[in-house]
Amino acid sequence: MKRCPNCGDLDVDASWNCATCGAAPRRVGEVLELAPALASVNSGFRVEHFDKLAAVEECNFWFRARNGLISWAARPFMKRGVNFCEVGCGTGYVLAGLARAFPGVHFSATEIYSGALSFAAARVPSASLYQMDARSFAFADEFDVIGTFDVLEHIEEDEAVIGELHGALKSKGTLLLTVPQHPFLWSQQDEQVCHVRRYTRGEIQTKLERAGFRVVLSTSFVSLLFPAMVASRKRSRVDDAQYDVTADLRLSTPVNAIMGAMMSIEFALIRLGVRFPFGGSLLIAAQKTT
Repeated sequence: MKRCPNCGDLDVDASWNCATCGAAPRRVGEVLELAPALASVNSGFRVEHFDKLAAVEECNFWFRARNGLISWAARPFMKRGVNFCEVGCGTGYVLAGLARAFPGVHFSATEIYSGALSFAAARVPSASLYQMDARSFAFADEFDVIGTFDVLEHIEEDEAVIGELHGALKSKGTLLLTVPQHPFLWSQQDEQVCHVRRYTRGEIQTKLERAGFRVVLSTSFVSLLFPAMVASRKRSRVDDAQYDVTADLRLSTPVNAIMGAMMSIEFALIRLGVRFPFGGSLLIAAQKTT
């Protein structure tokens, strides 16, 4: 069901016009803007980073490995005819990977930045795209599966967002998420990409349980490369004006290949049932129970 992001009422027509408060969102190309005041500037990310990310995602080992892990974790829930929504889709790299892996699924995606959605629209033309603030989610009881990948750490009100996503899922629906892990890894990179936290496993699982979810899968990843990650995070601080947010992603071909091979070994172990207790990131699948 559609829900007015302005007043929360369900009396919304097919064009998203709200009979209760009179809100009438505009459509910019293929994208419906439901939070236009935040469409180009907000504190959650820097819009200039999307161009840089789009240029490196296809080749960088981390993005490729994360896509493979997400598709594997999603497979039990992505039956033909399922409605899936990615919240905070960015440039659409994960969305495109899932669309290739599960062609029988109907895909929707939201992103607070309209500019990022132009990349997503090019990558997945068949998806329904919405410019939306996840803190005021414009759906209720709508999706079988929701994914949000490295998004919650950008939002101060993460528990409010988890509650909104709970309400947008159908009964027994599934939430898939990834988040950066271990507060002791906090570094200048987190600041530059507008993180407000790195999670502990206990923190994120407690927040999910409080919202009415039951965790059915939890594993760290970027575990075999964890020592290298720790070393990279302990480098001396550089002047913020000179900081290159994608420097760590632009690797030489041999280094990228070696790190990709390490992630492939890690992925194989996860598929065999190994659940790593530590790692740079955390993957969770959680089922709606209430």
